Amino acid sequence: MPQKATVTVFYGPYESNGVVEHRTVRLQGLQAALKARGHRCVIEETRELNTVELVVNGEIVFSCNVKQLEFGGDGKLDPVCKEAVAAVENAY
Repeated sequence: MPQKATVTVFYGPYESNGVVEHRTVRLQGLQAALKARGHRCVIEETRELNTVELVVNGEIVFSCNVKQLEFGGDGKLDPVCKEAVAAVENAY
């Protein structure tokens, strides 16, 4: 089993219904998937539009468009969440 990591999740604003702002609802599944594997999540806003970056030990180990993540949920069925968790666990 890989070490448990502190994962900093940087996320940018994205447009929904004509309004551009930071929203964490698309991060819920990602957070749940990481926490289920024992990792600690720190969420931080960035100014980069549509961006999600996972940083472990100062290195970006995964990035994607925030709109690729499923809205809400637990992340179990989201293939992007599975890929992100694998990237975090392969960072060691």
